[in-house]
Amino acid sequence: MSKIIITCAVTGSIHTPSMSDYLPITGEQIAEQSIAAATAGAAIIHLHARDPESGRPSSKAEDFMAFLPQINSASEAVINISTGGSALMPLEERLAAPFIVEPEMCSLNMGTMNFALYPLAERITDWKHNWEKGFLENSDDLVFKNTPRDIAYVLEQMGQQRGSRFEFECYDVGHLYMLRHFVDRGLVQKPLFIQFVFGVLGGIGADPENLIHMKRISDKLFGDDYKFSVLAAGRHQIPLATMAATMGGHVRVGLEDNLFIGKGELATSNASQVEKIRRIVEELGREVATPADARDMLSLKGSENTRFQ
Repeated sequence: MSKIIITCAVTGSIHTPSMSDYLPITGEQIAEQSIAAATAGAAIIHLHARDPESGRPSSKAEDFMAFLPQINSASEAVINISTGGSALMPLEERLAAPFIVEPEMCSLNMGTMNFALYPLAERITDWKHNWEKGFLENSDDLVFKNTPRDIAYVLEQMGQQRGSRFEFECYDVGHLYMLRHFVDRGLVQKPLFIQFVFGVLGGIGADPENLIHMKRISDKLFGDDYKFSVLAAGRHQIPLATMAATMGGHVRVGLEDNLFIGKGELATSNASQVEKIRRIVEELGREVATPADARDMLSLKGSENTRFQ
């Protein structure tokens, strides 16, 4: 099997500060945890930003620039910037920072979907910030909007105009067909890096048979012109990542997707999850890809062609 790319998604926009004291919020915290995750073996660091005072998801360029230069100068890791931001943000707001920093990689959700986070609110009784509870509870009426027009705009602006490659986030089988549509339109360049996303309420469930099905349909649609990675929410994170590794795929871990390192035990850092999955995949006989390997495998433009400084 080829070398395995470990992606670490450091903070995200789903979990709120009251859920874990270890969730990085400030620029300093995000930079520190990103660099540690890269040192532990993550070739790609997937990044969102947050308001350093409230912990709210942020799309402001200044909040991204509070950590991007530090990560870029202290590690060789590929920096992957979210274009998803938060489901509460319009497209223009989500793209504010990527437009400016022109990263090697961006994430791109391949469809509009329900994004239901409200069950998470039931687990918290002591809230650090006033915004958190309403943010979660009101997600029973929340739709993440990414229409075909939106997707085409991102592909044109970030891909064709700025040279970024994509982590295509597919939350269901229909998203794979949407990706095929954009390949046929000539807006997507091979090789494809497809992130199968499992366990988000509104998307496909975190069942092993669903991973097999997503892989089977991807083979049908894309042949040998793609690489797949797997992220699964919460307690499904490590089991499905391990399964992906046995299937020749790549893996994603990080506190964006799962706050725990074991049953009932909070992960004290992103690096601890990287270390855990690295140990597992190496015991399975997979060799962990370096950032240079990842750049070669995914045909990335190189960090020298970004604007992180």
